[in-house]
Amino acid sequence: MWDASKCDLCGDCLVNCRYVDYDKDRAVTELKLLMDGKEADILNSCITCISCNDYCPTGADPSNLIFKMQEKVGTCPIVVTAKPFIDMMTKGLEEEGKPAELIPGDPEKPVLSFDSFEFSQFPEGTLESALFKGMTVVRGMQYFSLVGAVHMGAESFSERYARKVIDRLASLGKDIVYIHNEGYTLAHLKAAELGVPVPFKYTHLFEYLRDYLKDHSDSITKLGKKVAFQANCATRWLHEQETWLDEIFQLVGVERPQRHYEGINALCCTGPIVFSNKKLAVDIQVKNVRDAIDSGADAMITICPICNAVLKRPTSQLGLPKIFITDLCRMAIGEIPWPEN
Repeated sequence: MWDASKCDLCGDCLVNCRYVDYDKDRAVTELKLLMDGKEADILNSCITCISCNDYCPTGADPSNLIFKMQEKVGTCPIVVTAKPFIDMMTKGLEEEGKPAELIPGDPEKPVLSFDSFEFSQFPEGTLESALFKGMTVVRGMQYFSLVGAVHMGAESFSERYARKVIDRLASLGKDIVYIHNEGYTLAHLKAAELGVPVPFKYTHLFEYLRDYLKDHSDSITKLGKKVAFQANCATRWLHEQETWLDEIFQLVGVERPQRHYEGINALCCTGPIVFSNKKLAVDIQVKNVRDAIDSGADAMITICPICNAVLKRPTSQLGLPKIFITDLCRMAIGEIPWPEN
């Protein structure tokens, strides 16, 4: 959450942004405009990747300031192109849209929350995998993670609907495993910021996969591959998930080669701008995938259904297999083969 008292106007957040070309003076001018509640160029240029938070040395959360102003102004490309999606999500959160889907499981096992994603947005066979056998499964706009709305100019969704979403999950009476890290972000970070209690135990997908693989180590065949990792935007809120991911990679026997666009330098998948700035999106995608190939990676690992969909075209065109994290684990336990190309 934006904290003006922590901002010393160093400008690092915008000087280091790879999607604009600001020097320190320009960056400071932009920040002052935003802090005064005025329009600024960055509102139109920001692709909502959240990397400015990593560049901020004081923890002021500049991305939150930008997102609030994008929603307030309402004319930047991301907000305009996303309006139909926001309208649809609002209806769902108000329970005026499609009903939620729930697949009952074993009483003693947790719920696997698919957020608002369709099951078809995940790899074929995900629900049938031994990884999730016996788990209750739920999805629907009523369970939308909310934090992802910042990519569509709706930063206020977390404040407006966090309690409703958390309460709906709580009503299931079980522990929750979030298959998408934005749901975990809502429970772990945003709910606390907003003073919303979370009355259930929750687990990040990576924690769950790591523990499953440890418990079934005798069924793992080491893959012996090199893989690049496409970090989705929520990774900027959850740095601890990098440790969990490294543990998963070690368990399944894959190496993460050093590449330029990784960690603090990671590139956005471009999902937020594919409709508003297609040329920039394609340029970033190609740069990202080529970097993975140049590092010697045998595949690119994705953890978000949006990243997975957006990167389908460039990875296919450039000949780099793209693997969702759950499928990587399924390969290690022998459920599915390594892709041929």
